[in-house]
Amino acid sequence: MKVDGRHFRSIWLEDDGWTVGAIDQRRLPHEFVVARIASAADATEAIHSMLVRGAPLIGATAAYGMALAMRTDASDAALDRAYAMLLAARPTAINLKWALDEMARLLRPLPASERVAAAYQRASEIAEEDVAINQGIGRHGLALIEQIAATKQPGEPINILTHCNAGWLATVDWGTATAPIYLAHDSGLKVHVWVDETRPRNQGASLTAWELGHHGVPHTVISDNTGGHLMQHRMVDLAIVGTDRVAANGDVCNKIGTYLKALAAHDNGVPFYVALPSPTIDFSIDDGIRQIPIEQRSTEEVATMTGRTADGRVETVRVVPDGSPVANYAFDVTPARLVTGLITERGLLRPERAALASAFPERGAGH
Repeated sequence: MKVDGRHFRSIWLEDDGWTVGAIDQRRLPHEFVVARIASAADATEAIHSMLVRGAPLIGATAAYGMALAMRTDASDAALDRAYAMLLAARPTAINLKWALDEMARLLRPLPASERVAAAYQRASEIAEEDVAINQGIGRHGLALIEQIAATKQPGEPINILTHCNAGWLATVDWGTATAPIYLAHDSGLKVHVWVDETRPRNQGASLTAWELGHHGVPHTVISDNTGGHLMQHRMVDLAIVGTDRVAANGDVCNKIGTYLKALAAHDNGVPFYVALPSPTIDFSIDDGIRQIPIEQRSTEEVATMTGRTADGRVETVRVVPDGSPVANYAFDVTPARLVTGLITERGLLRPERAALASAFPERGAGH
């Protein structure tokens, strides 16, 4: 996608052939900064600190982290250390483990002398595969938007609600939930996006709004509790969200607050779709609510907010009283019964084991 007319991906291999560049998403929307990742430790910190975030991008970053580790030391012991360090960076998004398993499966049988080149090649392939997956999601999701457009009066917009950032910043390019939106906009359909702010880190207000704005997609930022009201007043045609992990039974884990949007959508007859890249499926889990680990992040993310002052300074301020306890659950799980459908690179699926296993037999093998 483009930033001020120039094409960017969220992560890339630099011209030197070994370091990795990534957009520092902690600095958006007020500053556009490119970070340099030069070691497995750098990649781990980038994932942990949310310099990079979004399940697909976390996976791509982890793959490059393994390549950087092999460049420093291609031994079995170093491979094991890098795998463990990167895996511990964040617990909820399954793409992280998927990418690390892909790298380890490739590298372990190889002699040390061949591991560096193979690691960089596979990391690059994982990044390219993510782009292709998102384009597939975009095509299948576009068909849904076109169906709604056919029911509209001339000039009437298709109103889409999304939560958190499942845009190109959360992937390598295109995004998951936003890919259909970008394709619809680029094809001339009149779309408008309701952008949930997504407290506590404000990924909607800071990231989704930023990227939609740069692409020229009409949008409106709303507080997290506005979606239900909009649905009651028939101001939302469909909701499309991303996901960090989907259980074999179709339960969907996504940014905290997604479950409440799904409940409101169900109550008001609003279609609720989840954009699902196949590496996000976890066939080892049968009950998302009970089995998916929910990350609890720093209480400071809730207790403070960062913004730009009138004179242009970026500052962080405290918004809760000193001494008040704070909890910060980063994700919640939406039961499959509340999900209208899963938009995947292989088509629109029902949120159930049989449909997932049939569409992705290579992922479900052994589970």
